[in-house]
Amino acid sequence: MRTILLLVSVSLVMPAVYSLDNGLARTPPMGWNPWERFRCNVDCVNDPDNCIREELFIQMADIVAVGGYKDAGYEYINLDDCWMSKERDAQGLLQADPQRFPSGIKNLADYVHAKGLKLGVYQDMGTETCDGYPGIWGHIETDAKTYAEWGVDYVKMDGCHRLGPKLFPEGYKNMTLALNATGRPFVFSCEWGVYQPNPNYTDIAAHCNTMRNYIDIQDSWEQMLQVLDWYVSKQDEFYLVNGPGSFIDMDFLVVGDFQLSFAQAQAQMALWSIMSSQLIMSSDLRKMDPQMKEILLNHEVIAVNQDKLGKLGKRFYNKNQFQAWTKELDQGCYAAVILRRARNMPMNFTTTMEYLGFGSNTTYTVRDLFLHKDLGVFGPTDPLSVSVNPGGVVMIKATPKPIKKFVRVY
Repeated sequence: MRTILLLVSVSLVMPAVYSLDNGLARTPPMGWNPWERFRCNVDCVNDPDNCIREELFIQMADIVAVGGYKDAGYEYINLDDCWMSKERDAQGLLQADPQRFPSGIKNLADYVHAKGLKLGVYQDMGTETCDGYPGIWGHIETDAKTYAEWGVDYVKMDGCHRLGPKLFPEGYKNMTLALNATGRPFVFSCEWGVYQPNPNYTDIAAHCNTMRNYIDIQDSWEQMLQVLDWYVSKQDEFYLVNGPGSFIDMDFLVVGDFQLSFAQAQAQMALWSIMSSQLIMSSDLRKMDPQMKEILLNHEVIAVNQDKLGKLGKRFYNKNQFQAWTKELDQGCYAAVILRRARNMPMNFTTTMEYLGFGSNTTYTVRDLFLHKDLGVFGPTDPLSVSVNPGGVVMIKATPKPIKKFVRVY
């Protein structure tokens, strides 16, 4: 109880407003995390290939580094819950589980950095993590310094076992201050909005590089759609705060796990990309199906996610089992995703550049980003018709066609 009271007294004398100013996440972060696929499996005796231990992260870092993932933009190898020892050490410092991480987190960070990648850790803005490991409450400044000493690059902050509606957001703000004070740049990934009633997204965006605001995703098409629908329901709010430095986090890509079909996997990749969510894979890269890997490494789709304007794509059409999103891109370009939620058969979706909102009086070259094929040149009212598979998407990019200038020669 003394520790909690001390933290409250410190927080009351801190400045009322301070923000994350690290120059990071100018585009949505990309990487890998074990949680959706491996959860809190700590049984390394009976299941050594799938338990949370340093070998798992070393293997994933190796694959990301040489398997094309790093070249595509995936750079963070992130720990999630259950990496810690159940107790802090005698000085109150965090420590990795000594049996499962015998080399320690600093050595793991060094290994990941040697691969040209970055390491992330998980913590919880409460007395315990969701699975009962030490939380950060009462140790904010100490833990931030520890992460800096270890060479950590990314901090994911959960919100289980939290204390009070006022102390909880103050904890995230204090963590922002503590991370800034270390002098080391950290991507700060917050789950503040998941747990806070009526969250102020402008406030969250000022303090966090990524914003989780809804339930955990599962390896399920229905759950994926539930997450999607929730973010769409608040797209006008997120549009105002999403952009370079702070992006929404719609949770993990489950492409390559067990439940999504090929078409559904394309849909998640396209939708998470057009909505500018961070792209964090949570699958077993050691056993990745080649077709699923192709989806995850689709440079043209990733480029829409990583566009430097950082704008949130918005759904503008929802009728007859079709939904459609558009996103403004750099250099006058646009992207669109057409999703067919029905499960019966492919159907055509016909639209125009004008209806998609791609700017008036402009002619575009349109490209299908999954077929890697140009579909033609379209003026504002020229009809574009695409066939969309059930549970699947068509994703296009429209690039303005240069206007030819004629010079009269005398």
